[in-house]
Amino acid sequence: MIVALCHEIKLRRSEIVENQIIETIYFGGGTPSVLSVHELKQIINIIYTHYAVSDDVEITIEANPDDLSEEKIVALAQSKVNRLSIGIQSFFEEDLVLMNRAHNAKEAINCLSLATHHFDNISIDLIYGIPNMSIDRWKQNIQLALDFGVPHISCYALTVEPNTALPKLIEKGEIPPVNDTTAQQHFEILVETLENEGFEHYELSNFGKPNYFSKNNTAYWQGKSYLGIGPSAHSYNGKQRSWNINNNTKYIKTLQQNKLPNEIEILTTTDQYNEYVMTGLRTIWGVSLQKIAQEFGATYQEYLLKQAQKHINEHLLFLDGDTLSVTKKGKFLSDGIASDLFLVNLG
Repeated sequence: MIVALCHEIKLRRSEIVENQIIETIYFGGGTPSVLSVHELKQIINIIYTHYAVSDDVEITIEANPDDLSEEKIVALAQSKVNRLSIGIQSFFEEDLVLMNRAHNAKEAINCLSLATHHFDNISIDLIYGIPNMSIDRWKQNIQLALDFGVPHISCYALTVEPNTALPKLIEKGEIPPVNDTTAQQHFEILVETLENEGFEHYELSNFGKPNYFSKNNTAYWQGKSYLGIGPSAHSYNGKQRSWNINNNTKYIKTLQQNKLPNEIEILTTTDQYNEYVMTGLRTIWGVSLQKIAQEFGATYQEYLLKQAQKHINEHLLFLDGDTLSVTKKGKFLSDGIASDLFLVNLG
């Protein structure tokens, strides 16, 4: 698999336009921390060999607490990796058991204690809206994260995925169903607490101290191009999207034949408009009316303003000069609002 990943990196060099600099390298999707530091270095070295990489590149690895031994953390700190994204999810045992996480509460605390000694740039994931999670326990979760001084926190509402243990437990009545009202309460507490602590709520699920916004996340939400390497990985260049085959064996065999194991979709103008509206409304940068008019045309701008008006009247959206953004009241509903602004009948 490592050989195949490195080969795909080499084969896709032509997709990067001349003079384009790599600003971020992100090891995510699944659990990349199961790779040895030597294997990670192999992949990073191939990127440096075949691409122009920024001097202040952000290199992140996603990791679960049970993968981060002290030895692993020290080795990562001595490599080019300069940012950790740790899937804490919760500091409480009952939440981790309910979500069927591999780590326990003690491992969550221990790994952060070690990581903060060796890394300055750390992000953690937390989940809210968990059944039986009280307001007090959610506040304790946030406070524990703050006590460790992490400069970036990503938070997501619990979703009930099919074919997992959670919907079966809900069906049997062993735990209560996920409650949207509770999730919204947790979200509002989260926003208020973190903003009071100097975090900026720069994207719906992401909070960062100044100078600690994720370059990877920011690039995605601002519509920059990215290359996705590996099985199931997606790529985007503004005009088209591609995705790799989701079968490991077929992925490796295709690359052994010097072929790329992907499919490509050409995005219509409407696709591009919808994507920009969706990503823009999730961020502090909002949606630029000028950009809509310049890149998509006056018809799209008129449609956007017409669809936005009822949300403006309900104080869910606001127009500040050229920029359309969600209000504090509208943040939790931003994905639903965006879908109401989508266009489906233009080419």
